[in-house]
Amino acid sequence: DRHIPAHYSIDDLSGKEENKKRLVESMNLKYHKDTPVVGIISRMVSQKGFDIIEPILGELVDMNAQFVILGSGEYQYEQMFNNIARIFPHKFSVYLGYNNELAHLIEAGADIFLMPSHYEPCGLNQMYSLIYGTVPVVRKTGGLADTVFDWDEIKSIGEGFGNGFSFEDYAGWALLDALKRALTNYHDKDTWHQIMLNGIGMDFSWHKSAERYIELYEKMKK
Repeated sequence: DRHIPAHYSIDDLSGKEENKKRLVESMNLKYHKDTPVVGIISRMVSQKGFDIIEPILGELVDMNAQFVILGSGEYQYEQMFNNIARIFPHKFSVYLGYNNELAHLIEAGADIFLMPSHYEPCGLNQMYSLIYGTVPVVRKTGGLADTVFDWDEIKSIGEGFGNGFSFEDYAGWALLDALKRALTNYHDKDTWHQIMLNGIGMDFSWHKSAERYIELYEKMKK
């Protein structure tokens, strides 16, 4: 990725921290190694979940996290983020508009990617985030439910491939619960490393899908 300052891989994730540092500094925030950065890249419309972010802004301010937001859309949500960034400039930073280079830097530099969509037939940013080792927190709907598997839910049934955190109820409190669980796990470095690796190891390519179609056709022939 030519848009990010430091490259990294599933075998060596050390470059991700340099991207995080460059991200927060470019967004006029102070870099703190142990403070998680939550990224949002989205159209700012109700469909993308901004109407359930609005009532929990106070709780987000109280979290030990920094938030970087890129996007544009409905005036009320643009102003919502402008205002919160003005009041809490050490916690929130917002870029209104389109910036492809910044989008890549957020995917590579953030620790968590927030995508609380009301509905999402497919969704791309959660898949980008997984590949970049940025753990997604999503609403369990449509393509988000197909690609993000809640770490705590998967762990409870004895499997080890959880790659993010999700919630079902379309409500601020449910989003807040999922984000809090993500932040708790973030501070367990071994667990977080495993969640990152699980995400990076996912394969959403058409090659993989084609293999599954072939398997299905072979079963039907028998």
